[in-house]
Parts: sequence; structure tokens; C-alpha cells
Amino acid sequence: MRADHWRNPSSRRVLLQGVLVLAALVAAAVPLAPCRAQTTPPGTITLDRPGPRDFILDRANLLAPADRERIKKICDKLLTEKAVPIIVVTIDSMGDYGGAGMRIETFATLLFNQWGIGQPKVNDQSWNRGILLLVSKNDRKARIELGADWRHDQDVLAQSIMNDQIVPKFKAGDFSGGIAAGVEALDKMARGLQLPKAVAPPVTWQQTAIVLALAGVAVFTVVSLIRHGTGGWAWLMWGAIFAAVGYLIYSLVTNRSGSGDGGGFSGGSFGGGFSGGGGASGSW
Repeated sequence: MRADHWRNPSSRRVLLQGVLVLAALVAAAVPLAPCRAQTTPPGTITLDRPGPRDFILDRANLLAPADRERIKKICDKLLTEKAVPIIVVTIDSMGDYGGAGMRIETFATLLFNQWGIGQPKVNDQSWNRGILLLVSKNDRKARIELGADWRHDQDVLAQSIMNDQIVPKFKAGDFSGGIAAGVEALDKMARGLQLPKAVAPPVTWQQTAIVLALAGVAVFTVVSLIRHGTGGWAWLMWGAIFAAVGYLIYSLVTNRSGSGDGGGFSGGSFGGGFSGGGGASGSW
């Protein structure tokens, strides 16, 4: 082919068209590298929820085996009897799961709603009563997040649980014990029972009976010494004894009443529940 042939404008135009066609064919045959777009929407917590009746996601490995089993039994019984799930989550840091710079209240609310903890309705009754206990070890923060149907006075109870049961044990380095104590107190709150005082074990009715019996003996002894068994004081003593017996019976009935009028709920912990923003936070 002569060199002067390429000086012809039409020849150059044909050559350029051929190059463009060849480039298009190559581009179609070789797929472009995928664009690394953000796959997680902003505000999404990158934690997979536990199974419907697993109740625990211990990413920070804070729970001892015995406490883990005790917590699962408490939570399973409460969910069955009251349709109230308690979910325990431990993490090393909120920043590890999409929560860098977040307050723990925001993180807990997002996680609660993302997982749908609890049931919006049970037996056609509004029942948004899920409970999330979140512990972020390295952030030194903990949060009890409550479903939207808990009353505002439960926020006060939740703060008491945080301050009296959870944080003191965390400050002593007993994370497993603090979480277990917190779950036990949350179980009582969900059943409408009296919360234990501070970190001391709750007083049992047997202990109360012993104290009342000793008090009765002391009263009887003093009365006998002063009045030599005069009838009027004897009636007063018997009145105190009957009052003590009545108190013990009331205690037994109250404890039993919280154990099961929920009707044998067989569902799981996640059913589209959502947080109302209530709860309690703590740090150590």
C-alpha cells in the first residue's frame, strides 16, 4: 500500500472508524471492575441478631458459662410466661460495628429497632415490651433500652437496676456477675416484683419469718417479765403473731403471682418491636 494513500482524508476516516469499533468490541468483552460503593446504609449497626430464643450475643466474651446458662433460663422463662424478651449484647466498642462517635443511647435505639426486639401486639393488645441490655466494654458504657409500651416509671426502675446492680459489679471488674444481676433484676421488673436492694441479695421470706419469730419471742419475754403473763399483753402478742403469719402468706402469694399469667407464649424475641427511647444508661 502506498504511503500517499494515508494522506487521503477518506482513508484516514475509515481507519479511525475501525479503531473505534475495535475499542468498543474490546470494552464489551472485558467487564469493568465493580465499583466499590458503600454497601451499608448510614446508621446501620453491623451486628447480626441472635436466634429467636438465644437471647445472648456476647461478642466481647464477658459472660462466664454458668452465668450464660442462668441468663438463658431466666430469659426463656420470661419470654414464655410474659412474652417479654430480654436480649443481652456485649461488644468491645461501638466503633467496631458502625457506631463510631455515637452516644450509646443512639446506638442502642438503632440496634433495638433494626432487630425489631419484642412484639408490637400480643393477643390483639399493644405489647411493645422488649428489653435490650447493651454493654460496650472499651467505651465503658452500658445501656438498658426499653420497648415503646413500657411506662415512664419503668425508666426510673431501669436506672435503679443500672446503678445498683450492674455498674458496681462492673467497677469491681465482675462483668459477668453484673450482667447476670442486671438480667435477674430486669426479670423482676418485667413481672412487677420488687427489685433487689443495691447489690445485696434480696431478703427471702424464710429470713423474714425468722426475724419476725425472734421479734415475737422477744416481745413475749419482755411482756412476761413486766406483767407476769397478764391477759391483755398476751392478746397483743398473739395479734403480732397473726400479723406476721399474714405477711408471710402475702409474700408467698405475691411471689407466685409473678410467675405465670402470660399464657405460654411460643414465639421468638424478634417480631417487629421498636424502642420508645426510654431506658437507662451507665458508665464506670
